[in-house]
Amino acid sequence: MGDWSAFPHAGAFHLDAAGVLQRWARLHAGDAEPPPADPAVLQAWVLFHNGDFAQACAAGLAAGGSGITVANKATAIYANYLEPSEKKRLDLFRLVATRAEQQAQATPADPNAWYWHAYALGRYSQGISIAKALAQGLGNKVKETLEKVIALSPQHADAHLALGIFHAEVIDKVGALIGSMTYGAKKDVGLRMFRQGLELHPGSVIGMVEYAHALLMLEGDSRMDEANRLYERAAAAEPQDATERLDVDLAQAALAD
Repeated sequence: MGDWSAFPHAGAFHLDAAGVLQRWARLHAGDAEPPPADPAVLQAWVLFHNGDFAQACAAGLAAGGSGITVANKATAIYANYLEPSEKKRLDLFRLVATRAEQQAQATPADPNAWYWHAYALGRYSQGISIAKALAQGLGNKVKETLEKVIALSPQHADAHLALGIFHAEVIDKVGALIGSMTYGAKKDVGLRMFRQGLELHPGSVIGMVEYAHALLMLEGDSRMDEANRLYERAAAAEPQDATERLDVDLAQAALAD
């Protein structure tokens, strides 16, 4: 982890343990992760929210238990936003998928063990191409795992959003008919998942960005105005931690295109 790229907004966040606990409900409105009882796990979350992703991963692994969730989230977020090498990105997503699957087998009632497994497989699938991932059976695995997360944690906004992405990506790549018949992907279900995710977490910057992207994928230029409004709201958001800062960067880049 020593060769991980640094968070590009170094020093933007200076949260301590008390600050993280005070803001916990807002910081974890997306993943519904409960506040940790273990001070070592809390310290790993402090590092994560401040953008020290490599240190957060190391601290989470050292703490064990629910610290594995911090390690998986730190690795996945780092890989998604900051790793410049495509090969390393894919390797990191495979690592998270494996580690999260082992965690889920050890603690099957933990929704975020399953969630990070699905997230990593989903991002890995995007990296190798959705068509190739579907041929390998990864699509159905992502869908089933996200549905399991929602069954375990109905308030898990990020799982609703990720399931919306699944439906949108599959339909975009293979069409509505094959997407529905072969993979159970449906446009109305996908759009509903986005709406539900944003109802659960109205301030989700990445939720707004992904919903805007999905609207354009699924319904084209007829939803351009709505998509642009979502991008604008996301780009103007006040980020609460390092990951949200990266999400705001993403929204601002989308508007600039």
